[in-house]
Amino acid sequence: MGNQSSSPSPPWGEGRGEGRLRTAHQTAAAIRSGETTALAECDAAIARIEAGDGAINAVVVRDFERARDTARAIDASPRGDRALLGVPMTVKESFDIAGLVTSWGFADHADHVATEDAVAVQRLKAAGAVILGKTNIPVGLADLQTNNPNYGRTRNPHNPDRVSGGSSGGSAAALAAGFVPLEFGSDIGGSIRVPAAFCGVWGHKPTFGMIDTDGHYFPRTKGAAPNLSVIGPLARNAEDLALALDLTSDLPLPKPAPRPTSAWRILILARHPLAATSTAVAAAIESVATAFVNSGAKVDRDSALLPDLAEQHADYMRILAVAMARGQPPVGGPPSTPMIVLLDRQAACRRAWRRLFRDYDAVIAPAWGTTAFAHDDTPLPERIALIDGVPTPFAAQIAYPGLATFPLLPATSVPVGMDSDGMPIGVQVIADRYADHTAIAVARAAHDLVWSR
Repeated sequence: MGNQSSSPSPPWGEGRGEGRLRTAHQTAAAIRSGETTALAECDAAIARIEAGDGAINAVVVRDFERARDTARAIDASPRGDRALLGVPMTVKESFDIAGLVTSWGFADHADHVATEDAVAVQRLKAAGAVILGKTNIPVGLADLQTNNPNYGRTRNPHNPDRVSGGSSGGSAAALAAGFVPLEFGSDIGGSIRVPAAFCGVWGHKPTFGMIDTDGHYFPRTKGAAPNLSVIGPLARNAEDLALALDLTSDLPLPKPAPRPTSAWRILILARHPLAATSTAVAAAIESVATAFVNSGAKVDRDSALLPDLAEQHADYMRILAVAMARGQPPVGGPPSTPMIVLLDRQAACRRAWRRLFRDYDAVIAPAWGTTAFAHDDTPLPERIALIDGVPTPFAAQIAYPGLATFPLLPATSVPVGMDSDGMPIGVQVIADRYADHTAIAVARAAHDLVWSR
């Protein structure tokens, strides 16, 4: 798989005369040096969206004129050394931006206009980012595909018949289509990692609590973020991903000392006991494992230190149900487990993972058991996933994102190949609590080992 994988042909490719999209780092550097201007970069991004988004429907809340005003103000001011100076970007619709709608895809909230920026948006703007608008989501951020009555459906830039993922599906699609170099999303059930994997871009779920979620509210509320929920960056490369993480984190996150690939200690978790994995995704995981072995790294494919993954998943689904229900009582079925009991189990699970990370730097697992699937609006409890032609409960796949979510760990989604249909394959790299930059570093090593250039 490693030698067969290749970079997807980007929809904006050089053959169309539009040139390569600069990274966030490159854009800011080019503006600082005078090679280009913030307004020129802003206008170029707007042109890409206007030319290409009709077929994708990723950027659903547009704020182009205010973005141009911001870019002009940047060009008229001393350039300084702001890390995202003039970088055009979009953010997920669920983030508040003053003057723009925040509906979370609910028809009842289609007229809800935010009055102030989310904290993460404030930090991105302070670093020099130019926000062009907001990207599409599923209703209530509650699906692994993106469709809602307010904005319609977002399609995967690699194949419009396939989903872009969810709930940060518009975020990943905007990156994959080459509209912008940087995005910001949220994740409670894989909502950053799965869209990134489906669209062939990078995404990072931070350690729980490391980025202030204020301004990422359910519409017309200002409550606390649900247990397990985090916000984090998506990008087209590891360097921009790490930069956006550092710019928005509440506190500095430690960075691992530089080391050769041979020095990493990797645990490969190719399959979950409760969720199937397609042949293509399993082969991609094995390709990564083999590449690390060939580089001299320590690679294990099993460990007695892993917690009971079936028990972990059951408890994860219980807490997730409480979080997504927003305090509503369960409809039918058994009564919910008391939250204090679930939190005790979560603490025990976190201790188990902490012990595991004494022996390993990272765990590499599927972000999802398949590549991007065909659009399917069947309700989640009834939806079926076809994995190598075999019907399997769709909801069981949530076990893969839950590996990192329940113990509150950081995880980086990284593209590592393509399947036979030309769809991207991404895997997640899970690291110890607060070792976010280790997750990104191992993801970069994995990508470099198997990605044909």
